[in-house]
Formats: sequence, C-alpha cells, structure tokens
Amino acid sequence: MTRWPLPEPMALALQEARRAADAGEVPIGAVVVKDGRVLATGRNAPRERHDPTSHAEIEAIRAAARLLGNERLEGCELWVTLEPCAMCAGAIAHARIARLYYAASDPKGGAVEHGARVFEHPQCLHRPEVYSGMGEAESAEMLRGFFRERR
Repeated sequence: MTRWPLPEPMALALQEARRAADAGEVPIGAVVVKDGRVLATGRNAPRERHDPTSHAEIEAIRAAARLLGNERLEGCELWVTLEPCAMCAGAIAHARIARLYYAASDPKGGAVEHGARVFEHPQCLHRPEVYSGMGEAESAEMLRGFFRERR
C-alpha cells in the first residue's frame, strides 16, 4: 500500500496536536489557510487557559480573524485533526469558513457527520465544503495513546 504525504496544513495541525498532548491537553490541532498561505494555528488548551472554549479550532479561528481584521474568514480553509464538536462547528459557520478538512471522525463528540450534524440544519447560517479522512490514522492513534496513558 502506498502512503501519500499529508498536505502541509494537516501535517501542521498534527504538530499542533502533539504540542497539545505535550502540555497535557487532549491532542487536537488546527490550521487556518487562505490562498495556500497558513494564517494561523491553534491547539487545544482549555486546562492551560482555564477556558472551556479554548478548542484548537476556536484558537485558530480567533488568531486568523485578528490577523485579517475581519470576523468573516471567507475563502479560508480550516484543517483540524478531529471532527469538530457542536461549538466549533457553530464557530466555523459564523466565521464563514469555505472548506473544512478533518482527519479523524468523532462518533462521541463530533457534530459534523455525527451527533448534532450542525451543517445539515436549516438554521445553519453557512455550510462549508467538508472533507474528512486525511491523516485519520495518525490522529486517531495519537488520541488513543493519550487516553490510554490516562487510564
């Protein structure tokens, strides 16, 4: 079986996930890209920041919005290592992210293809294009290892 190299944004998101794990956080990382240029990265940090909203996606979206000087990230892509939760999916819709790429599915807490399926609701303000599976094995193994060590 031939393994193709991961696109740079997903490789960067996985690096951010490793940084989160090294800090004792759930290993999830995210990257915002526009026109092929990385604008911002984020990693999970709710424990470190004492902030339950400090998910990787939120951190990356906030940083990109500050950099662009605009709350709307039209034309941007978000690359994340795990299927976003309902809070993050809502933020993605509000930010008007054009494309969402995520590595591993999250049957327990995800809200894109599982659970709330936020983007499928008629009330959803914006629906990004969604692509999943790139980097899934590495992301899933990192998460399994993180939780295995804590049990």
